[in-house]
Amino acid sequence: MTIHIGMWSGPRNISTAMMRSWENRSDCVVVDEPFYACYLTETGLQHPGREEILAAQSSEREVVIEQLRADLGTPYGYQKHMTHHMPRGMDMRWCADLRHCFLIRDPAEVIASYLHKMPSVSKQAIGIARQQELFEEIESVTGQRPAVIDANDVLRDPASLLAQLCDALGVPFDESMLQWPKGRRDSDGVWAHHWYHKVEESTGFAPWLEREVDLAAGHRALAQEMQAYYAHMAQYRIRP
Repeated sequence: MTIHIGMWSGPRNISTAMMRSWENRSDCVVVDEPFYACYLTETGLQHPGREEILAAQSSEREVVIEQLRADLGTPYGYQKHMTHHMPRGMDMRWCADLRHCFLIRDPAEVIASYLHKMPSVSKQAIGIARQQELFEEIESVTGQRPAVIDANDVLRDPASLLAQLCDALGVPFDESMLQWPKGRRDSDGVWAHHWYHKVEESTGFAPWLEREVDLAAGHRALAQEMQAYYAHMAQYRIRP
């Protein structure tokens, strides 16, 4: 039976590069943001490629859950999840058998990156507060604290972080996770043409660079508000 891994991230993190990393293993199949169509249907939001997304995925959560729990015929299945796709009040017991990790990133960096792709940003859109809530909900339903990794730590030392993450998940580390071929994948969501340009040109995790983030006053206030949620999870992160 397939062992399913749930990776929980907000947008504008290294979540797609992380998906590439796992997909490059010969023993793993990946799925890209399986609840996106559900999220768009429930919220009515007009995201880029909305109609394509609704045509490509089921908008019924129970259908998606059944798909995510299925045996894939491979040892491992990797699920890339966006935390803001999961509404408050949703029963998370469906993922009790998954092995979980939370991918976090400094809120100011998330907001700055998000604004390069979208005209505005909100607390709900970046999913950082929801990420902490899901962290606690999943800890409750599984009876164990999920692994946590920080995007900047991964970029500083991918080999160390991925080896430690695999150990935390009970999965053997594979050096193939450190590099991958350029290009788009059949497994990429139909939204890839809007969001994945840099990843499509990549062959591995980008080198870490110290960044100066310049935000307008309102966006700085949002980043400050989100800092407590980020810090709560960061205290548990795997360190290089």
